[in-house]
Amino acid sequence: QVQLVESGGGLVQAGGSLRLSCAASGSTFSRNGIGWYRRAPGKQRELVAAISSPGNTNYADSVKGRFTISRDNAKNTVYLQMNSLKPEDTAVYYCNADLIYCSGAGCSTNNYWGQGTQVTVSS
Repeated sequence: QVQLVESGGGLVQAGGSLRLSCAASGSTFSRNGIGWYRRAPGKQRELVAAISSPGNTNYADSVKGRFTISRDNAKNTVYLQMNSLKPEDTAVYYCNADLIYCSGAGCSTNNYWGQGTQVTVSS
């Protein structure tokens, strides 16, 4: 099954760290960028961090210097290392990517969202 599988969320105290993982299942990442998004209660979804195929990164101002996005192409996995977490980082985090699926009929590329993983930061 072609999908993005996220893991690594949880409950942490302010100042703590978590590492989120997003693995491509049954497919591979395309050369397009991969993004981590989050949706906090009562707020719109926002882009937290993104990484391109060559490894260029960009971050939301609110997480610069605290979060790091990286990708392991061999493992078809993208990571979001989150340090110095704050209560305002509490949200459901989602990864988004274009995935390539190949079968005997050829290859196709489609955009996918992960199922989301809850991050809760207590004060």
